[in-house]
Amino acid sequence: MLKYTGKYWAVITPLIKKSMNRYYGSDFINETVKKAKPIYREMLRETDDVGADNPMAKNVYECFVFLAIWKAAEGRITADDLRKITKDVLSFPLLKAMGLVINANSPAAVKRASEKMRVNQAWLDAHPQYKATSWDFNFDETLHRDGFYYHFTHCPLNDYAREHGMIDILPVMCEIDHMTAALMHATLHREQTLATGGTKCDYWFYGDKLKNPQ
Repeated sequence: MLKYTGKYWAVITPLIKKSMNRYYGSDFINETVKKAKPIYREMLRETDDVGADNPMAKNVYECFVFLAIWKAAEGRITADDLRKITKDVLSFPLLKAMGLVINANSPAAVKRASEKMRVNQAWLDAHPQYKATSWDFNFDETLHRDGFYYHFTHCPLNDYAREHGMIDILPVMCEIDHMTAALMHATLHREQTLATGGTKCDYWFYGDKLKNPQ
């Protein structure tokens, strides 16, 4: 069980509703969101505890908002619909402003982003009780000259989706990684994901202005 907090629901749901207004009527939207909140709570109760103060836990809290609304819609929100909604949410001005703060074409910004991931790893090293349930970090600074690289062989979102019948929709959530990379003026090159049957989720980020990244 992951400890409930309402802050992610409070921030993300209005953005999702704003997007849904483009595709659905208000009655459906209000009914779906109302049904989704207890589903969101139940999903947090059902998932493995990764540590509420784990800096990676926000990935569960945020992803479950989208998945709870998708589940509450009982088929009326398709995978393509959910993909449109996530793109809308990531395109709102406040989130697009991230690009003014983080620019992956700057070596200093790339270094900061890489160091942030290592901070996440350091948290997990300091809390070994969560290593069996959280993401495992695997860094390789020799693999690429440009940007930075790491991969996971374990993802709690993948575990939950497979156990609770959501594995067909989870790849839509994985696509958010490419959208958030774009907000940072980065390209995410990825060979595979756990959600699509791979052995790992790999992340190679580099500036989107690079013509021949290595």
